[in-house]
Formats: sequence, C-alpha cells, structure tokens
Amino acid sequence: MLRRFTGWHMLAAMIGFFGVIIAVNVTMATFATRTFGGVVVKNSYVASQKFNGWLADARAQERLGWSTRVQVIDRRLVVMADAAGPLAGATMRATATHPLGRLPEVQLTFHEAEPGRYVANTRLPVGRWRLRLGVERGPDRAAFVEEVTA
Repeated sequence: MLRRFTGWHMLAAMIGFFGVIIAVNVTMATFATRTFGGVVVKNSYVASQKFNGWLADARAQERLGWSTRVQVIDRRLVVMADAAGPLAGATMRATATHPLGRLPEVQLTFHEAEPGRYVANTRLPVGRWRLRLGVERGPDRAAFVEEVTA
C-alpha cells in the first residue's frame, strides 16, 4: 500500500536537495581559497608594459641555443647545461618557489662540478618546486623554468 506524499515529504526533499548543493559549494569554495598561492603579477599594467621586452629577451635566448636538464639527486639540484657542447664557465643561480606558496622561497647557488654540470650548494626541502634558473656567461643570459620534486 502506498503512503501519501505530503507537504512534509516535499519540504524534506527540498531541504535535502538544496542542502547537498550548498554543502558542495561551500566545500569547493573552501578548497579554492586555501590552495590559491597569491597573485600572478603584482601590477598587471606594469607587466603589460614589459611584455615586448620579455619577448625580445626570449628571442635572444633562443638564438644562444642553450639548454638545460635538471635532476634532483638526494634533494640537491644537478643541472646539466650545454650550448652545442658543455656550457662551461657560466654562473648559475636559481630561485625555487613552492607552487602553492605554502613554503618560503629558496635561493640556490651552484658550483661547477665538471664542465657543464652544476650542483646546488644547498638541499631543497621535500616537496614540489618551481625552479626559476638563471644562467650567465659573459654578456649572454638565459632563464629557464622547471618543475622538480625533491
């Protein structure tokens, strides 16, 4: 025998339906605000004014033909660099930032273990890192961005 569907049943169904929707929205909003690492650029107008200069720098870097390969060995970065052969005698620096901004930036300096092979002087803390690598040799400069896990 079927029971009658009353107004109380409809009220319970509506509260359940909208309760689930509100709970999901609150959960997703909480995840979104807790995992956002901050601003991408401090001032978008200033960044737009520098954009053409950044493109010119990228073209100049392409003409150099430099490339790098990054490895993590025992939480220490090892960078293999070459420019149609080892990129010996270059100065290399890096800034490691946590992708979500939860850990402080780590400034890294490197020493040349052998021609074209650079080893970081300090270890990275455990986790994922976005590495902004700068290489200089004489007047030539190059910048690379790598994702690594230590």
